[in-house]
Amino acid sequence: MGVVEMGVVIGWDIGGVHLKAARAEGGRITKVAQYAAPLKAGTERVQQALAQARADLCDDLGDDLGEAERHVVTMTGELADTFASRREGVERLTALAVQELGAVSIYAGPAGCVDPQEAPARTAEIASANWHACATLVARNRANALFIDLGSTTTDIIPIVDGKVAARGYTDAQRLAAGELVYTGLVRGFVMATANRAPLRGVWTPLVNENFATMADVHRILGTLPPGVDLMPTADGREKTVAASRVRLARMLGADAADEDDGTWALLARWFAEAQLRAIADATMLVLSSGALRPPVPVIAAGIGLAATAEVARRSGCPCATFDELFDDAPELRAAVCQCAPASALAVLFSA
Repeated sequence: MGVVEMGVVIGWDIGGVHLKAARAEGGRITKVAQYAAPLKAGTERVQQALAQARADLCDDLGDDLGEAERHVVTMTGELADTFASRREGVERLTALAVQELGAVSIYAGPAGCVDPQEAPARTAEIASANWHACATLVARNRANALFIDLGSTTTDIIPIVDGKVAARGYTDAQRLAAGELVYTGLVRGFVMATANRAPLRGVWTPLVNENFATMADVHRILGTLPPGVDLMPTADGREKTVAASRVRLARMLGADAADEDDGTWALLARWFAEAQLRAIADATMLVLSSGALRPPVPVIAAGIGLAATAEVARRSGCPCATFDELFDDAPELRAAVCQCAPASALAVLFSA
């Protein structure tokens, strides 16, 4: 092993479809990476992604990943139906992290980090706690704020009050009920989960309850899909082109793309994007209605949907800043820090 560089911490976020990692040196983010690692078919893709990340993030630290001072892992992948329960998911993903990364710490929210052998008994604190890492970092830098992370699958809406994380819920179930977790995302959100009808040819048309299209198709048609964020196959396994997205979106209304002109499908895509935005804005208003925060409290935006979050903030009467502004990082890494917010937060929170 070479000489350990003090203050080198790698944060890891194992999700249901992505692995995200960020490296901090002396508290400064120096590398960020994201990999497709869907758990639907088992843990093999996660294992492969961890190996790839090991090479990508540690190429100048030598061959042994243990040369980084600390590795801190959070996860949401335990909810995948690959596992019979969240406890099993936490246990197996923790074991996989230990197998591939060596000595790791597991993030357990307010309890901080725990040893891997404690993980099964701390499932309630570890499961889907990545949002808490982000909120904790925001709370260290802003006394009062509303943290919104609009990602590929879900949206987190977390109040920060008097320098503390003031979420009313902690588990996914609690956060869903409180409006602090909304199951809509810029890429993987199902169109059929965004609305149950849509306007076409001047009438409200019920949607087909099949996963024929995702919100990636909607945002691809509109040109609002950030580059490099759609790592998953399309719903039909076909191309990631605007024309193919029109075909998939039309199918949601039992139609073919050739039935209408391109402008019709663009208008329909705009309507679905608006429906998604309203769902996030409604949840934001619900969180604000608790009274702990009042506009114009600043919104801190993370994830891949920064533009959408900025619009939600505007509608809520709040100014908007981005999550990367809380970091000392290179300008070229700012988008990646926002897109891999939990991994980036862990790397900085636990830097020496």
